[in-house]
Amino acid sequence: MSISYCPACGAPVNGGDIFCGSCGSRLPDVPAGTPEPNGWVAQTSRKINRMVGEDGHMDLNLRDVFSSVFVRHSKEEAELLFISGTSRTTPAEADIQTSWPKPWLFSRVFLVLAAVYAGLYGMSTFFENTIVIPGLIVMGAFAVPFSLLVFFWEANAPRNISIFEVVRLFFIGGVASMAASLFLFSIFPVVELNLQGAVMVGVIEEAGKLLIAAYFIRRLNVKYILNGLLIGAAIGAGFSAFESAGYAFTQGAVFGEGAMLSNIADRGWMSIGGHTTWAAISAGALVYVKGRGELSSNHFMDTRFLKLFVIPVLLHTAWNSPLFVQQESRLLYMLLIFIAWVFVFSLMNAGLKQISRMNRETPPPLPESS
Repeated sequence: MSISYCPACGAPVNGGDIFCGSCGSRLPDVPAGTPEPNGWVAQTSRKINRMVGEDGHMDLNLRDVFSSVFVRHSKEEAELLFISGTSRTTPAEADIQTSWPKPWLFSRVFLVLAAVYAGLYGMSTFFENTIVIPGLIVMGAFAVPFSLLVFFWEANAPRNISIFEVVRLFFIGGVASMAASLFLFSIFPVVELNLQGAVMVGVIEEAGKLLIAAYFIRRLNVKYILNGLLIGAAIGAGFSAFESAGYAFTQGAVFGEGAMLSNIADRGWMSIGGHTTWAAISAGALVYVKGRGELSSNHFMDTRFLKLFVIPVLLHTAWNSPLFVQQESRLLYMLLIFIAWVFVFSLMNAGLKQISRMNRETPPPLPESS
């Protein structure tokens, strides 16, 4: 018997079924006998899904996920988004949406930050005024990571972490993760960025970000995988922004303004799949193995976590490896970005299914007594 998968919870359903037997959602009209996708993309997604404890392939339509980006939204809609995550606006567990989110606010945030950067760039170019250079560096370094962070915040279906908390994670977590990494580098110094050095950088920086993410995961006592993704993304985005600002400043001081602007542009588009996504994968994996329980040292030794944690370490290692650095091929970096996002979306998929299972386990509210 051929099967397909429920778009709401991902559970396998028989062809011709009208409702999902797991979550009760109405199924789209799929003709009976429709075979399960068996291409290399479906096979790869099934393998990754098994790593995050799920069965079947990931039914993801990126065009649908990003469809709201190109729709006109009112200022009131944005304001309503910004007040989510507070004690008064967080939905009950049974009311959390389990369908794929459709983020859009992140694109508006990026346009605003990009416009500010363009204005500073124009003043620097036409008026040759060095006063705007610090602002140019900051806006260039922060535009993509912070916009990416807003994307993860919008994708946080539980709506239980406010934008205030996210910004705090971005700044404090970003600085703290850099400090943790520098401390580890002081113990395990990297003299040369050869293959061994690239491995050490990957391990140290991913471990530094994970330590800070673990602190906030424990302090906030989160149980949703999507929360872990958001916390990791916030810390990784802060790390990415501060690091990029430092590199841009160094390039400008040593090689001049042209090298600085080139560095900002390159690190800007490359940060789409760098520290932010790597830290999101690590923190999401940690919450995946932690579940509802309290975070302990045993979770860091869990095989399920280690299998996922090694992914950002390997991606980071490849990113800094001599092969990638010497080739300077954008296609190679785009491949690493693609792989990172496959794992991010797989963890998002697992997070939505986790919420769907929790919804089914939550007992219905007792009727009010008259």
